[in-house]
Amino acid sequence: MRKGGVNGGVQWGMSSDGQKIYASTGDSVRLARAELIGNANYNPAAGGGITALRITDGSKARFAEPQACSPPRPGCSPGQSGALTALPGMVLSGSLDGHIRAYSAEDGKVIWDLDTAPEFTTVNGVPGRGSSLDGAGPVISSGMIFLNSGYPRNGGMPGNVLLAFGPE
Repeated sequence: MRKGGVNGGVQWGMSSDGQKIYASTGDSVRLARAELIGNANYNPAAGGGITALRITDGSKARFAEPQACSPPRPGCSPGQSGALTALPGMVLSGSLDGHIRAYSAEDGKVIWDLDTAPEFTTVNGVPGRGSSLDGAGPVISSGMIFLNSGYPRNGGMPGNVLLAFGPE
């Protein structure tokens, strides 16, 4: 059972691969005013995780523990309140720490991790920076992943990019 928080529990949407239903957990925890780092107000060690439930009977298949903020930075939280996207063999989950991760549908381990918070060279030459992932989940189309990065709601990390990536 998760404990809730500022963005507690399941927030934006679950996903299914036909065998399991996957639900990510926000559970972000605000820092006390005396602990704030600048405008950042999340505990970098609290929140997140993905629960997998069996469709056949609703029983819990497993819980994938959240990943720690890496690198640590102001506004970082391991909370995973954004919607999930299931693909054959994996589930994509964004985190308030700016990372998009692919979790194995088989055992819940992280099989791919991309930090979206750095600066990016954009196609139109306008400086862009990613950050907290929340709200809408990754969209998959024609072999590409499209991802909105930069959702500073409730003191997360601000950003302004739409990322598109796929096989080279």
